[in-house]
Amino acid sequence: MATSIFCGFLILLFLSCATNPTPVNSSDQGNSYLISSRLISRATAEKQSHFRFYWHDVISGPNPTAIRVAEAPGTNTSTTGFGALIMIDDALTTGPDMKSKLVGRAQGFYASAGLDKVGLLMAMNFVFTDGKYNGSTIAILGHNEVFSAVREMPIVGGSGLFRFARGYVQARTHSLEKTGDAVVEYNIFVNHY
Repeated sequence: MATSIFCGFLILLFLSCATNPTPVNSSDQGNSYLISSRLISRATAEKQSHFRFYWHDVISGPNPTAIRVAEAPGTNTSTTGFGALIMIDDALTTGPDMKSKLVGRAQGFYASAGLDKVGLLMAMNFVFTDGKYNGSTIAILGHNEVFSAVREMPIVGGSGLFRFARGYVQARTHSLEKTGDAVVEYNIFVNHY
C-alpha cells in the first residue's frame, strides 16, 4: 500500500513538473529576458540530418526557373542590382548535372539587398518530392553574399518530417554561366524530431 501511494506521489510530482514552467534561477541572470523554461518531453528524440543537393537556378532560355518580378527605379543602373526581386522554382538534384535525380524544388524568392556588395535576401522552401520526405519542407531565410566561397544561412522551420526544424545550410557555387544560370551545392544540417 505504501509503495503504491509513493508511486502515485512520484507520478503526480512528475506530471506537475512536466506541465509547469520552471522559474528563472540565479544562473540565468545573463538572460534577464527569459521568463520561464520547461522540458516539453523526455520521450522525443531530436536528430540531425545532413543532406546535399544541387540547386539549379535557370534565368535564361525558354523555360527559366527564376524570373524577375519586381525592381526599384535604380535597379538597372545599380552595380549590385539593388532592388531586384526574383521568384524561383528551382530544381534540387542529387548531382550537379541537371539530369541527376530530382529530389525536390526550391520555391520562394531572392532579392538583391546590398547597396555596395552583391548580397541577397533568400527566402525559400526546399520542397521534397522523393522518397520518405515527399511532401515535407525545410524553410530557409537569410543573407547570401553570392561571391563568397561559402555562404551560411539559417533554417527557420519546416513541415512534415521537418516540423520544428532548425539548423543551417552552407551554399557553394558549383558553376556560374555567362547567361547567369547557376548551379549551387547546398549542404543542409537540420535538427528535427
